[in-house]
Amino acid sequence: MKLKTLAVIAAMQGLLPFSLSIVPNEVKAQSPASYVNPFIGASTSTAQAGVYHGLGKTFPGATTPYGMVQVSPNTITGGDNGSGYSYEHESIEGFAFTQMSGIGWFGDLGNFLVMPTTGKLNTFSGKLANPEEGYRSRYTKSSEKASAGYYSVMLDKYKVKAEMTAAPHSGILRFTFPENKDSRIQIDLARRVGGTSTLQYVKVVDENTIQGWMKCTPDGGGWGNGDGHADYTVYFYAKFSKPLKSYGIWSANIPEGQSRKLEAVVSDDYQHLIATADVLPNVGEKEGKHLGFYTGFATRNNEQVLLKTGISFVSIEGAKNNLEAEIPDWDFNGVQQKAVKLWNDALSKATITGGTKDEKIVFYTALYHTMIDPRIVTDVDGTYNGGDNKPHKPTTFQKRTIFSGWDVFRSQMPLQTIINPTLVNDMINSLVTLADEKDKNYLERWELLNAYSGCMLGNPAVSMIADAYSKGIRNYDVDKAYKLSVGSVEKFGNGDLGYSYDGAGIALTLEYAYTDWCVGQMAKSLGKKDDYVKYNKRGQAYKNIFDPEKKWFRPRTKDGSWQAWPDSGRLTQWYGCFETNPYQQGWFVPQDVAGMVRLMGGNEAVKADLIHMFEKTPENMMWNDYYNHANEPVHQVPFLFNRIGYPWLTQKWTREITRRAYKNSVEGLVGNEDVGQMSAWYVLAAAGIHPICPGDTRQEITSPSFDKTVFKVAGGTFTIAAKNNSAKNIYIQSARLNGKPYNKCYIDYSQIVAGGYLELVMGPKPSQWGAKK
Repeated sequence: MKLKTLAVIAAMQGLLPFSLSIVPNEVKAQSPASYVNPFIGASTSTAQAGVYHGLGKTFPGATTPYGMVQVSPNTITGGDNGSGYSYEHESIEGFAFTQMSGIGWFGDLGNFLVMPTTGKLNTFSGKLANPEEGYRSRYTKSSEKASAGYYSVMLDKYKVKAEMTAAPHSGILRFTFPENKDSRIQIDLARRVGGTSTLQYVKVVDENTIQGWMKCTPDGGGWGNGDGHADYTVYFYAKFSKPLKSYGIWSANIPEGQSRKLEAVVSDDYQHLIATADVLPNVGEKEGKHLGFYTGFATRNNEQVLLKTGISFVSIEGAKNNLEAEIPDWDFNGVQQKAVKLWNDALSKATITGGTKDEKIVFYTALYHTMIDPRIVTDVDGTYNGGDNKPHKPTTFQKRTIFSGWDVFRSQMPLQTIINPTLVNDMINSLVTLADEKDKNYLERWELLNAYSGCMLGNPAVSMIADAYSKGIRNYDVDKAYKLSVGSVEKFGNGDLGYSYDGAGIALTLEYAYTDWCVGQMAKSLGKKDDYVKYNKRGQAYKNIFDPEKKWFRPRTKDGSWQAWPDSGRLTQWYGCFETNPYQQGWFVPQDVAGMVRLMGGNEAVKADLIHMFEKTPENMMWNDYYNHANEPVHQVPFLFNRIGYPWLTQKWTREITRRAYKNSVEGLVGNEDVGQMSAWYVLAAAGIHPICPGDTRQEITSPSFDKTVFKVAGGTFTIAAKNNSAKNIYIQSARLNGKPYNKCYIDYSQIVAGGYLELVMGPKPSQWGAKK
């Protein structure tokens, strides 16, 4: 893309007020990256969401597809603000080189926080409530720009323009300063989104370079405020374009025994310790509990000073190699161009024709959000830090991290099996080798930088493996993957009783039954007949918690009796469920929809109940007791109509969801992005396909939002074309697959990846197309 085009995009992607849509005005470059709006979902606001989960929790900063580095503004340390940023905040703490996307549970990363400042040196950031204190700065909202691989903003306090772009393992910041004799770049080495780094080291290498590390342990909060067991070290190698002539380190005196968890770190007492840190001019090397580094200089008006940094989770040498390989010079615009090219190449895996400008922005931004994680953690030489805290250098895969299993097994990983099967192989290899390195006989359900966090429930890695295996994606140790899947369902399962009790008994029983079935399917393919019989039978455990009297799923106690039925019945949040109610969770029997429907009274009863669920859902589709698209357990529900003979209702409601739950605005995601899941659902459904049951190769067909979607697949391209498509013509009237009449409301994965052309003729009224099984 030409520099002129990039400048046009950057200039035109400003934000309108919070409640309004965001549209890049007259974007002339029709490349996929030109439609990306990183502000979609970039809010943690519980007020806007109406629930404690908040909104999308995405970050607007610069990154590359599945890159290790994300250079992004941070507005807050603390709270359930996993991305470190929320659009409604009026001041910025600084710009970090690592971020998570779309998660709650306090978050993590947010390391190596850089801030350009002028005037007096402050060693603490200050708080949102009083941004005049500390080094944080208010910023001009209209100056805030974001596009694929780029972010910029004007910091009001310092009159400094901050710009950033990224490479896969490194990033570069460009600061345009005013005339000032006391300009500065300062780096908070202790900063961490959900707490603090517990130990840091920094050394001045030469007149332009510093290097060091930041150790982040559970004692410093972070993921789950320590309960997520995140334990990692970030290594850095950073170079300044202006020589280090006046520099120093600040070091806060953290008392022995002082809590380093989030609630302590954000307290006034702890902030006072940071604000009164010792400032050590001309000290060129130090290790400590709470360090920062600064370099001061005089600047001319509009003088640009740059900082580029390589990041590694292995070693300082790795960070240095990463930087030198990717950003050997000071060509900020060149790095940005390369980032845009990486995004255009990645986003071309799925391209669309038709739709409004807003719809195009929503689609390509959704695809962009599916390409942040699972991110690479291998250095440029292929080395990664293993679960045994030793360097490893695999030859057949790239180590990846951030496997938000309970979320992403539903849509995100199935999407990747179509457009990026190598990534799926990488993720499976990463989890299998992690189990080896940690000497475990089971798979982690929510992995973050080798941590066994135990977050959420079920056995989602088993689902991912079974789905990949069923689709012929098998470039990993299949025997080990199978054994670890068995170990997982034996460790986390419904046990001898055939159901889980107390707490989230409904959710656990249903999810465990599904992944038992997944193991059974693999066993069948591998010729393990006894295992197939065993786990296929356990896949029927969902029946053990269906109460014929209530005609719904109901939690049991350990002795087999039913738990008391609440006054609000199956609409009761947390009644035998996790983040849901039984009405929402109860539809999760993907492995045996027909059996579930029989229990529920047959096709007509299920049809009526599903219609009731959707019609009671609020127009804005924010968090609610009915179809709660803001949370993952219902994501397969709209496609159930296909299974009971009413595919036009799947078509109707998926079009409603894509229209009502996804917007080109900050609040454009009705719930947490959850590491690609929310967006992957949109990409698949808007294209016209989506699975109900990962592990089964059947993909449900629904009403496409676009005239044409083209996926790049192993066999070339697979096109889904919607003839006569419009906001009114949402119903499929007929179909042709590769030129031949096609009357099924589903298609097999193998037909998709082989390449082909599926044409759907659309109309304004429901038809009987696809109604016959």
